[in-house]
Amino acid sequence: MVTDYTCYSCGSKGMRVFYEVKDVPVHSCLMMSTQQEAIEFPKGDIRLAFCPSCGFIANVAFDPNIQDYSPIYEDQQCFSPTFNAFAYNLANRLIERYDLHDKDIVEIGCGKGDFLILLCELGGNRGVGIDPTCMRERIHSKAAERVIFIQDYYSEKYAKYHGDFVCCRHTLEHIQLTAEFVSSVRRAIGDRTDTIVFFEVPDVIRVLRELAFWDIYYEHCSYFSLGSLARLFRLSGFDVIDLSKDFDDQYLLIEARPANNVSMSHLDKEDDLQELLGAVKYFAEHHKTKLAMWKHYFQEIMQNGKRIVVWGSGSKCVAFLTTLHIKNEVEFIVDINPYRHGKYIAGAGKRIMPPEFLKEYRPDVVVVMNSIYSSEIQQMLEDMGLMPDVVTV
Repeated sequence: MVTDYTCYSCGSKGMRVFYEVKDVPVHSCLMMSTQQEAIEFPKGDIRLAFCPSCGFIANVAFDPNIQDYSPIYEDQQCFSPTFNAFAYNLANRLIERYDLHDKDIVEIGCGKGDFLILLCELGGNRGVGIDPTCMRERIHSKAAERVIFIQDYYSEKYAKYHGDFVCCRHTLEHIQLTAEFVSSVRRAIGDRTDTIVFFEVPDVIRVLRELAFWDIYYEHCSYFSLGSLARLFRLSGFDVIDLSKDFDDQYLLIEARPANNVSMSHLDKEDDLQELLGAVKYFAEHHKTKLAMWKHYFQEIMQNGKRIVVWGSGSKCVAFLTTLHIKNEVEFIVDINPYRHGKYIAGAGKRIMPPEFLKEYRPDVVVVMNSIYSSEIQQMLEDMGLMPDVVTV
């Protein structure tokens, strides 16, 4: 294994490469208007490396200069009742725990603004959302009158916006210089040590243990466990209040507050270096078997003359089809997000259709890209009078 990479989270040398994929789309959620444009979308390589000192995992082949987040980046999830229930419960829990009523909320990487609006609606709060992909015209809420949206990348030039609560969900995994980023958040807070900071990222141990190669894609250049996330925050000047998992244990949640000195205490959940090392070893040794299994499955479906669609056109789908080199085996992708309909996914070049399309297409098999949505999707299929085999990755 190559071990000459330096960890962006703790600064240690000796990160070890354990997984490589070449020629993957550098963006998964930019919607293409034509199939040719999607097939010819720019590509890069993935080379995942593990830091034995802190447990951080990074794509050491990542090039931040080819990333281009803009309003056409379409990753909104609020069209799913399952996801909305999760977001609603999470917002209520945070509001109750930290008395977020009539407070100032800053969300870094707010996306289209759904969660920030929810915090402001439920708690009567004011908000500032910073994200290059945000679109104020998508917001239909009176709470929007109390929210400022800034269509830009976060930097310390926005430190003037003070928050009683600083939120950052599913952004840190897109950041290459993780310690620099989290430290910049700490510097922006300054001496306001009563500020609460909340981050949410995917759980890499689950990805590794489940051999979920579809959860590894170019935009996600940084991967965390509870322990590596906590270690990053402590090194960046925070005390960790709580660590937890949610969304069927797919997401890691960290709650922290600014500290004047590095805390020597730690939570039991942070002691996961050996577990991480084992998960990395397991993935390195077994992921090819998982790939071969899925390739055989799609080939068998095609040879039997059956129609198969993939439900969910986001990053998981792009990584799944690209890594498996799926071509004629799948013709269409289904998604409930209306802003994706009629577009094409990067790399594989498959067209995205609304669920109602299936009444005419009548697939034999529906592959669901996230198990947490299986019941929701099964019910939609039954409501349309369809009874295909539903297979969850």
